[in-house]
Amino acid sequence: MTEAVVLVGGRGTRLRPLTIDTPKPMLPTAGVPFLQHLLARVRDAGVDHVVLATSFRPEVFARGIGDGAALGLRIDFANEDQPLGTGGGIRNTTPLLESAPQDPVVILNSDVLSSHDIAAQVDAHVAAGADVSLHLTDVEDARAFGCVPTDATGRVTAFLEKTPEPVTNAINAGCYVFTRRVIDDIPCGRRVSVERETFPGLLRDGALVLGYTEPGYWLDVGTPATFVRGACDLVLGRLPSSVLPGPTGESLVLPGAQIADGAVLSRGTTVGAGAVVGAGARVDGSVLLDGAFIGDGAVVRDSVVGAGAFIGARTVLDGVMVGDRAYIGEDNELLAGARVWVDATLPDRSVRFSSDESSN
Repeated sequence: MTEAVVLVGGRGTRLRPLTIDTPKPMLPTAGVPFLQHLLARVRDAGVDHVVLATSFRPEVFARGIGDGAALGLRIDFANEDQPLGTGGGIRNTTPLLESAPQDPVVILNSDVLSSHDIAAQVDAHVAAGADVSLHLTDVEDARAFGCVPTDATGRVTAFLEKTPEPVTNAINAGCYVFTRRVIDDIPCGRRVSVERETFPGLLRDGALVLGYTEPGYWLDVGTPATFVRGACDLVLGRLPSSVLPGPTGESLVLPGAQIADGAVLSRGTTVGAGAVVGAGARVDGSVLLDGAFIGDGAVVRDSVVGAGAFIGARTVLDGVMVGDRAYIGEDNELLAGARVWVDATLPDRSVRFSSDESSN
């Protein structure tokens, strides 16, 4: 048996307003919650037991994922009363883990889309007798990430913070295999970062921390632009998913959606259940959540339109995030970086507007 821990405790502030009430892993992505794509990959790799390390809005996971039976998994929940960081969140799951001290446990960040072979990573970890194995991926520009150099044998030699001059383009790709005893050694009941404390400590102690490098699709979906891109890539079939609720192609239209004559859907667009796209509207590489309304002649490009939101006729959205139930009237133009959401302190259907990502 192989089991896994999925870290789902983050608040997803970079994806506000969509994450004001909904945890990032539960955002609809190509027709199902993002987490379902990840859990399906874990199941397909031979994992049968998953512990979700929750913190923000744990009831949303319990309601939306349940016990995992529908996905062919057994799922338990380990909630954090106080945020414990990546390492503390992993350690908090130990009462629910069933593995023996020498067994491998897969650990996954919940904001990554990847095509890498989880089962092969586990096999490499076991064959090497590693304490921890990290999936590494090469990116064109590693300055925005911590980089992870390795020696000729694949052994990790350092964990380096973001730097203007990375020594390697190999970065931590967010999937680890821990030997169970290493998890038990993480300090209990306090905030711990695996990147800043656990992994460097293992290297100082001479533990075998192995880099598992595999080329292929990889995307951190933590920003508005990458969230939209990831959803569209799933619809286009650039990254296979066994839980995609329809065929791949230029668009995924969910049941109950209405597409008027002359409307054009392209570049991996998702149209949620009950959504409406008006006559002559163009929706290009975007995500329309359930019940969204796009008026006649509107243009929506590289954007997310929240559940029940209204976009008026001939309005143009380009790189915009519109929150649930927000209302944007006709003949408006909102460009990249704009965010619009309903504010409960204002009159009904009134909205807040921001064009500064740092404020969200």
